[in-house]
Amino acid sequence: MPAPDPMEIGLVLYPGAQLAAVLGMSDLFDFASRTAARRVGQSAATLRITHWQPQDKGPPTRVFDSAPGPDRTPAVLVLPPSLNPPLPREAAAPLGAWLRKQHTAGVALASVCAGAFVLGETGLLAGRTITTHWRYAEPFQDRFPGVQLDTDQLIVDDGDILTAGGAMAWTDLGMRLIDRTLGATVMVETARSLLVDPPGREQRYYSAFSPRLRHGDAAVLKVQHWLQATDAKDIALPTLAARAGLEERTFLRRFQKATGMTTTEYCQRLRVGKAREMLQFGRLPVDRIAWDVGYSDAGAFRKVFARIVGLTPGEYRRRFHAG
Repeated sequence: MPAPDPMEIGLVLYPGAQLAAVLGMSDLFDFASRTAARRVGQSAATLRITHWQPQDKGPPTRVFDSAPGPDRTPAVLVLPPSLNPPLPREAAAPLGAWLRKQHTAGVALASVCAGAFVLGETGLLAGRTITTHWRYAEPFQDRFPGVQLDTDQLIVDDGDILTAGGAMAWTDLGMRLIDRTLGATVMVETARSLLVDPPGREQRYYSAFSPRLRHGDAAVLKVQHWLQATDAKDIALPTLAARAGLEERTFLRRFQKATGMTTTEYCQRLRVGKAREMLQFGRLPVDRIAWDVGYSDAGAFRKVFARIVGLTPGEYRRRFHAG
């Protein structure tokens, strides 16, 4: 019986796409393909890895093909990360139109980091929850206000649309696609052989709190700067409203509109950010750190920290301590 046609994963070389990620994913998929073939005793590739590059006068075409064959529709098209600023709308729009057409034909679409800005131009993200690098949260929401961002997550898998966070999250996306195309056994064997973490990490382990500061509300901005300068030690509503020069209910409404958070959520993230620094670079006990960042109840601090970071303070210190 002849071997089945390999499933195609295409990598889109849009302007500024990180070539290291393109080549790394190509090698990752090739290794997984050979692993899968060896397990079933066949020599033919089980994955077809292609590179697609936009042309001056026309849609992207294949410029690399690991297993040349009939011109079939890819199973997945991936937008790699970029170390450059996100591709502007005028440059990304034609590519977005082509990707939307591919999606209509049944192709799943995926992006890593700044690749989400190209994916956004398809119009397919409206009403969905996706992720990108946490540093891009504000410009992404400015450009695509109808899309929900969850930058705590390293990968958001919505079936036909997959998005991954930071530039190196291509490894996590790659493992997820191997799991989907070749199965969990091949994914785990590939991860073990290449010493890559299987899916399960979260972006919030690594991300720093990046508050919205370009909202244009001077009264709220004044309070934000004061909270940053004082490490959010005094978060009583009357104090914050007085700093803003606003009535309390008006202040709460304007603060949430400007920052996207309640004052409690905002101050918790400031305090946890300070605690992360102390855990990473110091050796104080967790209970003392809790007190120093404004929590008289160390148990409450641990719960807040774990909810925001995804790790307990002890786990975070073991993973990230600079010493």
